[in-house]
Amino acid sequence: MPKTFLIVAEARGGKLRQVSFETLRAAQLSAEEGDAIAAVLIGGPGSKALAGELAAYGADAIYSVEDAALDHYSSEAYLTALLAVVDTLKPHAVYFGHTASGRDLAPLTAAKLEAGQLSDVTAIERGDGGVLFTRPLYAGKAVEKKAFTDPDSTWIVTIRPNNIAPQAPDASRQAAVTDVAYPAPSLRTIVREVVKKTSGAIDLAEAKIVVSGGRGVRSAEGFRPLEELAAVLGGAVGASRGACDAGYCEYAMQIGQTGKVVTPEIYIACGISGAIQHLAGMSSSRVIIAINKDPEAPIFKIADYGIVGDLFEVVPLLTEEFRRFLQ
Repeated sequence: MPKTFLIVAEARGGKLRQVSFETLRAAQLSAEEGDAIAAVLIGGPGSKALAGELAAYGADAIYSVEDAALDHYSSEAYLTALLAVVDTLKPHAVYFGHTASGRDLAPLTAAKLEAGQLSDVTAIERGDGGVLFTRPLYAGKAVEKKAFTDPDSTWIVTIRPNNIAPQAPDASRQAAVTDVAYPAPSLRTIVREVVKKTSGAIDLAEAKIVVSGGRGVRSAEGFRPLEELAAVLGGAVGASRGACDAGYCEYAMQIGQTGKVVTPEIYIACGISGAIQHLAGMSSSRVIIAINKDPEAPIFKIADYGIVGDLFEVVPLLTEEFRRFLQ
């Protein structure tokens, strides 16, 4: 009997986040021929306008829950909206991005549905034994492959950004859009406004290139060369916990075990020694470039390329060379 795989799309600033398309692809990899891929858009008035893009990336059906109360993410409000779709659709699986909101909403959904959950999935493969999900363990030192033991149970899965490439979009694809009424419960908490502090225009968790600074930047002013390099490369700026604790930057920029987990194509670590807590947040990057004055710094053990030198001399030279090359 055909099954339905439902993905929860995420939008920010009126645009769908890249992880929404990656999550769609994850659902496609899990499905068999004949299964349906559905997407749910939850947001304020006008969010349904994003449905066409989801269709282009492979959604067969789209469900829209619009209400002024959903303008900003709220656990209680979004869970109510999602359950309204789940109750109607009865999906076999619900997929989320492994983002701040996804990590919050997925376990709440799993608890309500009494379903099993797999988090932080980086790869999916379908074999004779069913669907296998790959996820990292021990701060990325090992990986495990897991499957749901009851194939008829509801699956709850979160997908780590920048690991599963979405399929190429097809603008000619169409999908039916169904409006689902928001139940409008009596909320205990209402979000009136969201004040954001970010490392730049590019979302750190989804950036293809990340330039990070550690205690070696010495001050808040020391992040200026890193910001210039990131701007030239079209990347985002991150930081180690040491730099955040020292007051050089906002904690929104922190990468590591207690911060964000990033998997960019290129990660440039500037003045970062390479403590295990930091490596937990970036060791899965495709290419790691380390810049440090200490040739014995642990970061060089995992780096693909290393430059032993003063970041305040090296980074401006790299910036100038990349600027010349990319012009």
